[in-house]
Amino acid sequence: MKLVSWNVNGLRACMGKGFEESFKTLNADIFCLQETKLQQDQICFFPEGYHAFWNHAEKKGYSGTAIFSRKEPITVTYGIGREEHDHEGRVITLEFDSFYMITVYVPNSQEELKRLSYRMEWEDAFLAYIQELNKKKPVIFCGDLNVAHKEIDLKNPSSNHHNAGFSDEERGKFSDLLAAGFVDTFRFFYPDQKEIYSWWSYRFNSRARNAGWRIDYFIVSEELKEQLNDAKIHTEILGSDHCPVELDINL
Repeated sequence: MKLVSWNVNGLRACMGKGFEESFKTLNADIFCLQETKLQQDQICFFPEGYHAFWNHAEKKGYSGTAIFSRKEPITVTYGIGREEHDHEGRVITLEFDSFYMITVYVPNSQEELKRLSYRMEWEDAFLAYIQELNKKKPVIFCGDLNVAHKEIDLKNPSSNHHNAGFSDEERGKFSDLLAAGFVDTFRFFYPDQKEIYSWWSYRFNSRARNAGWRIDYFIVSEELKEQLNDAKIHTEILGSDHCPVELDINL
C-alpha cells in the first residue's frame, strides 16, 4: 500500500502549481493533506476512485487537513476529542480493519516561541490520543509535525537552535513520542541520510540552496516495523514550500 502526505500550504494556490498532476503521478492508496487553508465548499476537487474527508479550521484561510482514500473507512473522526484543540481542523482519523490512519498538522510554536506553551499542551494531548487508539489496533500518522528531531534533520542546526521547530522542548516531545512505541519511518530506513529535507523557506532562495528542514513524517506503531517496505521524500515535486513524503507498507 502506498501512502502519501503533503503540506500544500494552501490547496487552491497549489492547484495552480500542478497539484492535480502530482496527485495522479503519485498514485497513492491514501493521500493526506495539511494546511489546506480552505472550507470544503471553496474548492471543487473530487478525484475519481477516492473517498474524500475534510477538516477545516473555524478561522477561514487557516490550517485545515484532508484525506483521500481509495478504500472506504469503517469510521471517520475529526479532531482528537479535546475542545481546546479541535477548532483549527488539524486532525482526521480513518479507521480501517487492521489500522488507524491519521493526518495531522501540528501547531507551529511561532516566532520567539510565543505559542510554545500551547504546543506543549497539544503534544501531550495528541500523544494520549494516539496511545488510546494504539491499544485497539496499530496507528499510522503523517503530516507536518513542525519539528526537526535531530541536527541531521535541518541544514543549519546551530543557528536555528531555540527557534520554532528546533527548540529543545519540541525535540524532547518528539523523543517522548518515539519512546512511547512509535517509529520515524524515514530514519528507520535511512538513519544516516543527510541533506534530505521536506520544507524550505520561501525566503533566501532556500530550496535552490537546499537549506531545508525535515519536518514532514510518517510515524507508525512499532508493531508495524516488519511490514515497512520503504519511505521516500519527493524533493523533486514542486507546488508548495513543502514536498510530499511517502510510505510504502504491507497492510
